[in-house]
Formats: sequence, C-alpha cells, structure tokens
Amino acid sequence: MAFFLGIDISTTSSKALIIDDQGRVIAVASAPHTLQSPKPLWSEQDPKEWWQAVSTSIRGALEKANLSGEKISAIGLTGQMHGLVLLDEKGNVLRPAILWNDQRTQVQCDEIHQRVGKSKFIQVTGNVALTGFTAPKILWVKENEPEVFAKASHVLLPKDYVRYKLTGEYAMDKADGAGTVLFDLRARDWSDEVLAELDIPRAWMPRTFEGPEFTGYVTPEAAALTGLKPGTPVAAGGGDQAAGAVGMGAVEPGVVSLTLGTSGVIFATTPSALIEPEGRLHAFCHAVPGMWHFMGVMLSAAGSFQWYHDKLAPELSFDDLTKEAAEVPAGCEGLQFLPYLSGERTPYPDPLARGAFIGLTLRHGRAHMTRAVLEGVSFGLKDSFTLIQNAGMGAITQVRASGGGIKSPLWRQILASVLNSELVTVNTAEGGAYGAALLAGVGAGTWKNVAEACHACIKITGSTLPDPAQVEAYQKAYTIYRSMYPELRETFVQLAG
Repeated sequence: MAFFLGIDISTTSSKALIIDDQGRVIAVASAPHTLQSPKPLWSEQDPKEWWQAVSTSIRGALEKANLSGEKISAIGLTGQMHGLVLLDEKGNVLRPAILWNDQRTQVQCDEIHQRVGKSKFIQVTGNVALTGFTAPKILWVKENEPEVFAKASHVLLPKDYVRYKLTGEYAMDKADGAGTVLFDLRARDWSDEVLAELDIPRAWMPRTFEGPEFTGYVTPEAAALTGLKPGTPVAAGGGDQAAGAVGMGAVEPGVVSLTLGTSGVIFATTPSALIEPEGRLHAFCHAVPGMWHFMGVMLSAAGSFQWYHDKLAPELSFDDLTKEAAEVPAGCEGLQFLPYLSGERTPYPDPLARGAFIGLTLRHGRAHMTRAVLEGVSFGLKDSFTLIQNAGMGAITQVRASGGGIKSPLWRQILASVLNSELVTVNTAEGGAYGAALLAGVGAGTWKNVAEACHACIKITGSTLPDPAQVEAYQKAYTIYRSMYPELRETFVQLAG
C-alpha cells in the first residue's frame, strides 16, 4: 500500500495529512504559527517558524499513523497564497514574509497600473493589481527597504520556502505563480514583459511546474528533522484555493467549488485562460495541468454571521438563530443586509465598503435580521457566481460546498435557491492538504491524472436542490441587492472620513 503526505502552510498553522492509495485519511497533525502586525495594515510572519511547525507536524502525523518515513511515497504542498518571501543568494531569509492579508501596498498597486497600463495588465495576468498580491509587495520593498532589495536573489511564496527547506530547490507551482500577478496567464509562466516593466529581475523567479510534477527530493538534512526518507519526491502542489478545489473534486468545467468560511470563495475550473474584462474576478492557472480557474472572493461570509451572533445574540446558539430564521419567508419581507463588514473584494474591490441592514420596519424582528444576514451573504456569493457565468464559463452543473456555514440546512437551502443550482457536500473535509496529497499521488503514478484521483476518492454525501418558490423570490430580492452598493458607495467614502 502506498501513502501520500499533504502539507498545508496556512496563516494560523501548518498541517500534515497522510492518505493511503484509496484516498482514506490516515492521520492529521498540526502546529500553530504566530502572526505579527508591527504597524497598522501590516501582516507578517517569520518563514523559519513555518519550517519548525512543518517539521513538528510531519513527525506528529507519522506517529499518529504508526508509519515510518520510509512508507511515504510522495509529498504534495499547499498553503497561503500571494505572500512574499525574499531570500539572498545563499538562501537566507532577508525579512519577515509579507502575507496575503497585508494592506500596505495600495500606492504600489496604482504604480503597477500606471507603468504597465491597467487594461494591458489585466489582459496579460488576468487580474488587476490588488494589495494582497505578491507583485506590489516586491515594489514596496524596493521603495521602502532598498538595503533589503539590494541583497535579494530569490522570490518564493510561503509553501515554496518550505519546499526549499525540504529539497534545496527553488521552485513553484503554476497556480501559485499566477497568483503573484507576474505571470503570463495564457503561457502559464512568468511574463518577461511585466517583470521588465516593473524592474523585477527574471533571475529571481523560480522554475514553475504543473501541480503533480515532482520539483525535488527530500534532502538528508530535511529527513533528519522531519522523519521522512531521504530522496522522497516532492510534487509542486498548488496554492490553497487550487489545492482545495482538488480536495473537493472541482477539477472539471461545470463543477464549481463554494467555500463558506470566515470569507467566501467561488472557484470555477475553466478549460482555457478566460479573463473577466474589468478584472473583477481573479483568473489563475489551476493545479490541474492544462486547466485554469476563475475565483471570486467576498471578505465577510460566515464571518458576517459570526459577527451577528457575537454582537447581537451571544446568548443563543447558531442553531437557535437559524431555527427562528427558518420561520421567516424568503426575502425577509423586504429586509436586506449588505455583508461588507471588512470592505469587499469581489465584485467591488473597495476597502471602504460598509455593512448595513436596509429596509427595517416595525414588523421586522430578530428572526428577520438573522435570515437577512444569511441571504445577504448568499447574494454576495451570487455576485461572483454571476460574473463567472457571464465571462464565458458555460453551463454550471453542480456546486460543491464546504466550510463551517454549510453545516446549516437552512443556509444550504438559501444558497441553492439563490444560485438556482444543486448544492452538494462531499466526504472530504481537509481541503488543501487533501488536494495536495492527491496531487502527490498523481505524480507518483497511483492515479493517471487528477480527475481520476478525484473520481476514485471523493464521493457526494448530500444534495440540496433549489426551491422553485424561493428562486422566484430571490431573483426579485437580488435585483434590489445589486442596486444598493452603487447607491451607497459615496456614502461609504464619507463615513470613512
């Protein structure tokens, strides 16, 4: 029997997951990370802490599985996207990593659009320049820490620093490469044109590989720290969203992944490099060879419900709240909620956007407000869903849902009716780490391709169909929802001071 190891370097922890060649999860172990915010809007981590946490997690998973490192056939990597790790020519870390949720680089985003041309930048990279992405972080270091920039020789992302520590190789998968917005999306490799316009040396950028391809082999030094066998192959893997889609089986056109966590993500596989003309969707390479994907992100999805519960009804359980809300008709009798508690990203990249209840009357009570939060988040996800449909995606046949919010039957029904699509759950709940392990198994030859691996290992466990009466009510309510942000945008600017 073969075993595969998936490693996930998230913002909060490193996870090691072992599966067998039937796709069954054998063991999971994790170790925490700390987060630093030395100035307002800054978010940083020490890359050396990732490596310590990964080493601890691997040993923990091997111990739980009662396996020696000799039994691991291949390793796959995933983790937080867009972070900047700068190394010198000897591979030493030059400064703390600047993370995906760091917001210091708006000036550099504007500079990128000015230097390259915004429309041209979208057409080459598939995206607008946003503060979360890697490219503006590099320019920020150049302009604010020239002594660090002068020593730089290598640019990596968080999981790829762990790859370097495991194998001694500078490498990156094509999905995460596209997420730096320094990629030529159609060519699936670095854009010499964009790099030149931004004065970023091409030599700094690592070789890129498809998700299942092997990028290197565990060194004796790394083996001694982790308990793995020297020479164990390490697959390219993918960024957390691409690997998470593999872990959900969203690897073919028409099957969409919906993640309802603190933030919300709609992820759709595309067979070609489709680009939303205004850059309102992220367009990246997939971890599946020869595939791409669209991605829409809302910042406060289940996080909106968490806020509502904690601030307005902490004495009740989430189940108590949704039980009340189930008695309210679809559309909440005219009450709407805008879920922009942390600003927004898709379809409005606006950090000044604010949350709001709109339409309150004497008739409305707590049950109406609860349901309005669930419906407002669902409408926000439909924004991304609609953009994907309008950008040439073709027919959407199924939505595969995951995340804490999906545990609510009411919320599942609302989502199915708002999206007017079947919503299914699957038997895997480990997200990116599971997807990374499957990619490693494909690289090792256990499955001939990613689709075969997903079909063999991922099974549907539940299905929620749209309610025709709710579909009609939500179509009317969504039209009103779509009108509110444009009407309130200037008000949000004024409220922000």
